[in-house]
Amino acid sequence: KFSLIILSGVCLMLAILSCSENKVTIGKKPFDSAIEQKIDSIIDLMTLEEKIGQLNQYSSTWDFTGPAPKDETNANRKANIVSGKVGSLINVFGVKAVREAQKMALDSSRLHIPMIFGTDVIHGYKTIFPIPLAEACSWDMDLIERSSRVAAIEATASGICWTFAPMVDICRDPR
Repeated sequence: KFSLIILSGVCLMLAILSCSENKVTIGKKPFDSAIEQKIDSIIDLMTLEEKIGQLNQYSSTWDFTGPAPKDETNANRKANIVSGKVGSLINVFGVKAVREAQKMALDSSRLHIPMIFGTDVIHGYKTIFPIPLAEACSWDMDLIERSSRVAAIEATASGICWTFAPMVDICRDPR
């Protein structure tokens, strides 16, 4: 009987929350349904090839993340960006390089979908801090937060909006 009361309460809360007009809160950030509708309309306009292309990630040297097809050239890779078939670039350093690559995607692609730029910012960007394991051993949460904030500010100032940190490397012993 108690679980039935809890279930009824949860259902009532969900019903009340689903009646909100435009904005739903996810975590601390408000989520605008108009943005969701715009995203859905763009996805509806995309071809299957463009949708799959958004999963492509190139490195700044125009290398693939993983084995690259032998017939892929620099010109073909840039053509993929221009045609909206690349969703992200990693290891692009500097605002100028980020702007040039983003301009290629926004000005020339059919749907003008921006790319996301990422890199490893595991223990700093320009200013290097101890590795996260060493910071954790200090038990100084304020210091850990400050060092992460410095890295975030530096990476963002360089045009990076997606970082791979913190992370866990899983190694395999080949023996």
